[in-house]
Amino acid sequence: MTKDELYTTVKDKQPNICQIVAYRDGEKVYAEEWNDYTREDCTHIMSATKSVVSLLIGIAADLGMIRSVDDKVLDFFPDYEPKRGEKTIYDVTIRHLLTMRAPYKGKGDPWSKVCFSDNWTYASLDFLGGRKGITDDFNYQTVCLHILSGILYKVSGMKTVDFANKYLFEPLGIKKHTSYFAETAKEHKQFTMDRLPKKDVWFSDPQGLGTPGYGLCMSASDIALVGLLCLNNGEFSGKRIVSSSWIKEMTKPLEVENEHFKGMSYGYLWWIINPEKNIYAAIGNSGNVIYINPEKNIVVAVTSYFKPSVIDRTDFIRDYVESYILEN
Repeated sequence: MTKDELYTTVKDKQPNICQIVAYRDGEKVYAEEWNDYTREDCTHIMSATKSVVSLLIGIAADLGMIRSVDDKVLDFFPDYEPKRGEKTIYDVTIRHLLTMRAPYKGKGDPWSKVCFSDNWTYASLDFLGGRKGITDDFNYQTVCLHILSGILYKVSGMKTVDFANKYLFEPLGIKKHTSYFAETAKEHKQFTMDRLPKKDVWFSDPQGLGTPGYGLCMSASDIALVGLLCLNNGEFSGKRIVSSSWIKEMTKPLEVENEHFKGMSYGYLWWIINPEKNIYAAIGNSGNVIYINPEKNIVVAVTSYFKPSVIDRTDFIRDYVESYILEN
């Protein structure tokens, strides 16, 4: 496949893709844009935000701000009072949040109850726990992961975006991000669904704490650098940003007992595509992906505008983009 053929294939078969950037052996080997996006424009990378937050938690652990992922969540919120009769919440750890094994009351994400509250962290804590106890069942959540931003703030005194700028984005050469807060439900919906390019922002709660489950806006060039950091076991341009031990622990596969996830495993907020080859990815709705293949020394970053029918694009990346890279 030629470069022109790949461009046309993306345009015809994956029409909501905005940008693709790919590296092999540390060299940029492909970069292209569609849908009137420029190379610098950002998209809302949806749930791929989660994987970036995993790196931030790792950095906080490396700095000694977090003693262990087995620390109890409630230890970080001594002023929070659990609801009467709630016992399970006392046993929930950071590891449970990172691996999507935390128990929650009710089904689905309580978007309105959290996002219309004055304190999204404490509103999320209200849903943590339940009568079933710690079952270790895979329970994919988005909005209640806001607890992780609350923990980052408690241990560092920094808003999520400020912590990310200082310890991750700036060391990678990524533009400084700012917080964005939607004043109304209409603005919140528009932020999620708008197909136009975004600025370098992170969607945040009323206190300015970035949403860890979604809400980060980046370009494919940006998230490709995040992928390179992971591929290089936490180093970038000769500088250690996150420990290699965290990258190893972060990508350790745990089985997902759910047919809706294509048989993939899960690490610390990263999807494990192929446990034998250690191929893993950050995956966001609409097909926003950071794909990392250590065996081939390849990183592929894809950004896309909102299209809910597109859930996962890793097969397309493997069959077309990775194949193009290996052939050329």
